[in-house]
Amino acid sequence: MRLVLAGGGTFGHVGPLLATAGELRRRHPDLDLRVIGTVEGLEARLVPQAGLELVVIPRAPLPRRPGAYALRFPRLWRRAVVSARRLLEDFAPDAVVGFGGYVATPVYRAAAQVGVPIVVHEANARPGLANRWGARRAAAVGVAFAAADLPGARLVGMPLRPALARLDRASARPAACASLGLDPDRPTLLVAGGSLGALNLNRAVVAAAPALLVGGAQVLHLAGRGKAGPVRAAVAGLDQSERYHVLEYLERMELALAAADLAVERAGAGSVHELACAALPSVLVPLAIGNGEQRLNAAELVAAGGAVLVEDSALASWVGQGNLADLLFDPARRATMAAAAASVAIPDGAERLADLIEAVVPK
Repeated sequence: MRLVLAGGGTFGHVGPLLATAGELRRRHPDLDLRVIGTVEGLEARLVPQAGLELVVIPRAPLPRRPGAYALRFPRLWRRAVVSARRLLEDFAPDAVVGFGGYVATPVYRAAAQVGVPIVVHEANARPGLANRWGARRAAAVGVAFAAADLPGARLVGMPLRPALARLDRASARPAACASLGLDPDRPTLLVAGGSLGALNLNRAVVAAAPALLVGGAQVLHLAGRGKAGPVRAAVAGLDQSERYHVLEYLERMELALAAADLAVERAGAGSVHELACAALPSVLVPLAIGNGEQRLNAAELVAAGGAVLVEDSALASWVGQGNLADLLFDPARRATMAAAAASVAIPDGAERLADLIEAVVPK
């Protein structure tokens, strides 16, 4: 089997791409695989790190408004499509699998030109421009959320690494806490705003730190790259501040999820599915900018009772009223939320998408 995977920019595109590649390589040891990305996105680091070959094409995001870039776009678009088409003609893949992001659109166009079947995976409940374009030309479409409105879509969930998709928090907790320097017998709050962090999340939880620490809790705060310093400084003078653990980022997110009793996170597609698969109660704070997809991503988990939705603008007030501490120190409510989160989990997202791809590839 020869496949091209295309997607990049953010981890929301690169993460499911890598998880799918891992499942396909497990099934097909002789799989010949190429990944198309750009030099600017996270894929430039993460794809080679995963032992996959990355082929870069010029960056050509679709313009969203008139302006100087819109005038340059046709030339950039042609360069990107020609580069992608050259790879497809030389490599002759059985299918192209796109995960969205600005790199996917020219690859979809090139695949349509040379007659290579297209498989689309959409991670968000509100599909992006690239995948809306690609889905109209696709042989198969898989979506992570049932609410995603794409033609012919099949619900496959989010491809996740096995360590995240099938995390048993109870059995993994002792080793995870030992690895992170945490006490497994204390209520543990996880705060994670993504690889770049989230200032509102950081500030709101730091403001609640005195109540959390006095109540006997410990905090694992993933502040984001370049944002750990201010968080450490803000909690340094607090009583029992040694129980407030601050890191910029954690590559092995399964350790943080296993150690936690409650999480405060953004509602990125990957985060929502990770929380459901881990059966971890959460407070979801959708990103206030963008096209509103994070609020939609959170909807099913919130409706099931596995998460509480708090708007970004209301977070400081909600935390200041003691709601976060009340939830963390209420094991009965957390147990109910954990069961609700597990009820909407799709732990076999990578397997389902691999099945979809195999069905498209000519026998």
